[in-house]
Amino acid sequence: MAERTDTQQVTLKPWSEEDFWLLRRTNTPEMTDHLGGPETDEQLTARHRRYVQPAAGRMYRVELTGTGETVGSIGFWERAWRDGTVWETGWGILPPYQGRGLAAQAARALITAARTAGAHRWLHAFPSVDHPASNAVCRRAGFTLLGPVAFEYPKGHWITSHDWQLDLGEPARPDHRSPTRSPS
Repeated sequence: MAERTDTQQVTLKPWSEEDFWLLRRTNTPEMTDHLGGPETDEQLTARHRRYVQPAAGRMYRVELTGTGETVGSIGFWERAWRDGTVWETGWGILPPYQGRGLAAQAARALITAARTAGAHRWLHAFPSVDHPASNAVCRRAGFTLLGPVAFEYPKGHWITSHDWQLDLGEPARPDHRSPTRSPS
């Protein structure tokens, strides 16, 4: 496993027409285990259209800085949540690159993009409570744990997720760590 450092090792590239291959590559049982399983070709094509021409937010291909090698994807989009609209984020790092801290680096870069986009004060992530790696990404990227919630994804598939929240109105924390809060 590569040593983790504070040096930025990833670059976010806006999703393009040429990135459909990455959706296919991440549409495996291993990569979608916590997301309800692989999607059909029709669902992937519809997802790609939303990624290329988002109504709000943006999807990105995650590249290694310097080599340009694609290691995964990340993005943010609008979600109705509680009594308002928030940004939601999600990511997927390809298996050969997992465990290197790249998802947390990509999440910190995405936070900057979401702040720049404006529109919403809050950025949320909803990883399954049974997905320790994604929950660790949230913690390392500076999100605050609000607690478990029932979450529907994909439609008709209910899971228990953790609701992680980040205040985009606050300046970034230099140490990228966030306190956790137990559910009340």
